Amino acid sequence: MRRRAGGAVRLAAACGTAVLAVSALSACAAPRHDDVVNLYYAPEENLQTVVDRCNDQAGGRYRIVYHKLPRDADGQREQLVRRLAAQDDGMDVLGLDTTWTAEFARAGWVREWTGADRQRAEEGTLAGPLASARYGGKLFGAPKNTNVQLLWYRSDMVDRPPRTWDEMIEQAKRFEAAGEPSTILVPGAQFEGYVVQFNTLLASAGGKLISDDGTRAVVDEGVVRALEQLKALADSGLTSRSMSNSQEDDVRLEFQQGDAAFQLNWPFVYPSMQEDAPDIARNVRWARYPSSDPARPSKVTLGGFNLAVSAHSPNPRASFDAALCLRSADSQRFSAIHDGVPPTIESVYAAPEMAAEYPMRDTILAELRDPAIRPITPAYQNVSTVLSKLLSPASRIDPPRTAERIRTEVQKALDSRGVLP
Repeated sequence: MRRRAGGAVRLAAACGTAVLAVSALSACAAPRHDDVVNLYYAPEENLQTVVDRCNDQAGGRYRIVYHKLPRDADGQREQLVRRLAAQDDGMDVLGLDTTWTAEFARAGWVREWTGADRQRAEEGTLAGPLASARYGGKLFGAPKNTNVQLLWYRSDMVDRPPRTWDEMIEQAKRFEAAGEPSTILVPGAQFEGYVVQFNTLLASAGGKLISDDGTRAVVDEGVVRALEQLKALADSGLTSRSMSNSQEDDVRLEFQQGDAAFQLNWPFVYPSMQEDAPDIARNVRWARYPSSDPARPSKVTLGGFNLAVSAHSPNPRASFDAALCLRSADSQRFSAIHDGVPPTIESVYAAPEMAAEYPMRDTILAELRDPAIRPITPAYQNVSTVLSKLLSPASRIDPPRTAERIRTEVQKALDSRGVLP
């Protein structure tokens, strides 16, 4: 890793380019400049433009330097965890996946948002994204962008999009009998994206996996219902042969081939289809994610990123100011239009320029107003790993028995010590 402008971490030739041990990271830290705010965030194509705008608005009070984290979530978390554990003061503003809040707060790696900073971070922000930035009743992040999955379907086949999971399977069976495209595409590999699907199903069924204080595996009837629905889909013969190896982009690509009736995926699929498969795209529509319970709408799991300030930052005042600028309404509107990341500030959805890029914005907003949050626990990474293994492949799920295994293994994950991978 070469030296970035404004300090951060200088890795001399002796430090190498591989993932470094904590001691090596500490030894390679470089001197800082007082006005620099080092932003460590996932790769986002047009984020540098937002950074430049914030630097112009700062009027010399601070200068944000954008350092791109690895593209994959595991790589992002690993770099942040190792450097924060080493008390590295070369990072100031951190881009945290919504599932990392509790872990980083519990470890003492990020500062609490208080006073006027908290008020500005919360003002106009949707309740769901805010919940993902809280731990123990305190705010540890300012939601920058969010996300929810939708049901994508073929309007040339589907007259009325299914409202429930069972109805989706029934419609697909009719298409199959008529010799029409009938596949239901769901990411089912052993990864966090599959856990997201499961969490949406159990939350939509009114279920709970972990107690509110994050210490006990609950595993109630809603969990069993979610397992029954995953098993029903696997046994229907309507899934892709590659479901157990598929992640979100695999699902997108397969849907674009034209042999599927439905896919459950994030909104990024919309612009991709417009560009890569316009003949398919013209007949693709969207609807709310199908519910587990016909009596109530689905509760769809949130994604997204929160901006946190490192506990080791020597520039906390400038860092909070920079984070607020990076996630302001103007910044979120720009990023939504140019990078396809849904805003966390509700008023941004009403902006006229959002209509062309987000024709599905009303559906997104409806889901965001009553979403599902993944369990808030410092041990979430362990919990997710356990769940992805126990749920895959879906064809092997035995709902009552799998539920009991989940209860046992999730409790072990909750009881584990340590936060490093």
